Amino acid sequence: MRLLVTRPEPGASATQAALSARGHDGLLAPCLEILPLPVRLPARAAALIVTSGQAVPALPAAWSEIPVFCVGDATAARLRQAGFHRVESAAGDAADLARLIIGRRLAGTHVMAVGERHGLALARRLGAAGIAVVRRTVYRARPLRALSPQAAAALTEGGLDGVLFYSAETARAFARLAPAGTAPLTAYALSGAVAAAAQALPWTDIRVAVAPTEADMMALLDG
Repeated sequence: MRLLVTRPEPGASATQAALSARGHDGLLAPCLEILPLPVRLPARAAALIVTSGQAVPALPAAWSEIPVFCVGDATAARLRQAGFHRVESAAGDAADLARLIIGRRLAGTHVMAVGERHGLALARRLGAAGIAVVRRTVYRARPLRALSPQAAAALTEGGLDGVLFYSAETARAFARLAPAGTAPLTAYALSGAVAAAAQALPWTDIRVAVAPTEADMMALLDG
């Protein structure tokens, strides 16, 4: 199949490689630009909480031995590549991450590194469970003003089989950027929340991954 990959880098290229390994053609069409933000982190932390791999570059190397809780396996892999040694993945969504952190119940302040406007509900849930959390915004996802010419042409000229969405923010951005005359396609969504955000366009079908992981997204294509 020929599929549009809407997520920003570095995830976009990783997904393109995963598609290629399965014999599919992935056309990169990022809808968001990731902008790092200046941030002052606390001097100490009992643990780190990471909800997206986009936050990893902001984490100080000096914290490499601090326990890190993250939402999924792809982010866990990126953390380990960055030198963090005590990484635990919830292998799911924010609810799974909350259960993991509450279950470990480490003493002391947890530093949550997130994107702008992200992680608010998770921080509230952890606080209600007695987990001390300091939330820090380390990046902003800014919607692009236009799709790449190649992506726009593919959407209007045909030849695509579907579009992959990994976040609700990306799905909403794509709905604004999709050119007039876009042919109805199948949308592949990482979760129900992502699928809900994609419903602004007239898809032929919206398929949702069983679990919010790259492996389950790839499994959708085999069905």
